[in-house]
Amino acid sequence: MEGRTAAQPCARRRRRRTRARARRGCRVERRARGRRRPAGRAPAGRGSPGHRPFPGDETRLEGLRPDRPGPLMCGIFGVHAAGRDVSRLTYFGLFALQHRGQEAAGIAVADNGRLTALRDLGLVSQVFDEQKLRGLQGQVAIGHNRYSTTGSSQWSNAQPLVQHGRVRTVALGHNGNLVNAAELREELHAQDVTLHSTSDSELIAALIANDPAPLEDAVASAMSRLEGAFSVVALSEGKLMAFRDAHGFRPLCLGRLGGDRVVASETCAFDLVGAAFDREIGHGELVVVDEQGVRAIQAIDPAADGALCIFEFFYLARPDSRLDGVEVHGARVRMGERLAREAPADVDLVLSVPDSGTPAAIGFARASGLPFGEGFVKNRYVGRTFIQPDQDLRRQGIRLKFNPLAEVAGRRVVIVDDSIVRGNTTQQIVQMLFDAGATEVHVRISSPPVIDQCYYGIDLADPTELIASTRTVEEVRQHIGATSLAYLSLDGLQAATQRPESELCRACLTREYPTPIPEPGTHAKLRFEAARV
Repeated sequence: MEGRTAAQPCARRRRRRTRARARRGCRVERRARGRRRPAGRAPAGRGSPGHRPFPGDETRLEGLRPDRPGPLMCGIFGVHAAGRDVSRLTYFGLFALQHRGQEAAGIAVADNGRLTALRDLGLVSQVFDEQKLRGLQGQVAIGHNRYSTTGSSQWSNAQPLVQHGRVRTVALGHNGNLVNAAELREELHAQDVTLHSTSDSELIAALIANDPAPLEDAVASAMSRLEGAFSVVALSEGKLMAFRDAHGFRPLCLGRLGGDRVVASETCAFDLVGAAFDREIGHGELVVVDEQGVRAIQAIDPAADGALCIFEFFYLARPDSRLDGVEVHGARVRMGERLAREAPADVDLVLSVPDSGTPAAIGFARASGLPFGEGFVKNRYVGRTFIQPDQDLRRQGIRLKFNPLAEVAGRRVVIVDDSIVRGNTTQQIVQMLFDAGATEVHVRISSPPVIDQCYYGIDLADPTELIASTRTVEEVRQHIGATSLAYLSLDGLQAATQRPESELCRACLTREYPTPIPEPGTHAKLRFEAARV
């Protein structure tokens, strides 16, 4: 073609060859060989000649590179159901939890001592197809959706991860973040345990996989050594395990599917697979499901006060889920109603930022006696901008995701959203409404200002990038360009959840943390995850 230099086709061929090699590498199957490790030698890496998995375990892994850090906020699912298509049930469960992570997905299944895991970058529908699901046969399965983080968009970060230890093989999916990851890593290295990544999730699996105690005791021992937030599903020795930290930072619930058992981050996953909600997994509790039935073990003492993340109520959880018995949609409507009473707006129309801001906007309109309008057309094929791994992608994603409707022209509007984290989304939405002809754009936020980082599984890593951390409400208003700005009070948010203050973690809103936290600059998450919201 005209203008093409001789070097261009060669460069293109090199790029094609590189991509082809990467695809082939992702499909390579590695089999763990059960050879005994000589005394005095450090345990070998996964699939190496020195590896000795749990007797009878044969592991096939796809798309794994254990050299990158792991995820933070995510969705987990597990099922023990002999005679059912457990991989397909897990696939549907992950579909229901897609809002909790959109960068990667994975499923691990156990079939008569053989452990098979498949995970890769992409949405659930992109990672799995009919052929792959047929290859994931077994009686028990776990699944994981990954939450995006900057600097770690690699397939190695997908879970469930698989750890081959001296004693057993463990597949594990983790939602949360450990604050003592650095200390645990040093302890494991001192015990000659080989670690393949910088993921704190791998530390949990390594503790269990290398403990000579019986499996349930090994899990309980690991739980006692973990500090921070962890809701976990795991497979080992043909058993499904689910366990939760002593504070209950991240949601985890148990359900019934006929005579079988399922676990999930949120109850909405049970609805999709036809399961019935049984109960929340308790703080510090270990639930084990095998052929003999279900055993609930209080592995560690629960904390005096609970600490379910309040961010789950106003942003993270799906509206049709229930958290500690409270329907999320109803809580968000109540937030909007309370916000209208605390900070009314003299406007013609109430608008929402779909989708997480819609219930609060409905409540605001209802309490104000004002008409509610959609305001925006949402592109359903663009992911959640809050959890995009790159700042430029966030900005581009906002314009791709929302387009204002003509009904705003010539009208005074109030836009109701669930939160302002960095301010980028709100700033662009305000400008789009003015560009569409709105005469006034008032902003109401159905949560208090987010002012500090989270150590327990939400990637609010750098307080200087949280717009409300260093600015007054008026300064934030000027930055986003709104006619007026108001937030829901902390008391108003608490009342809307219908849960007592003693049961929720509000640290990102108050700087009052429920556990000791690392000194600035030494936080394990910042060391292990170069990631920020």
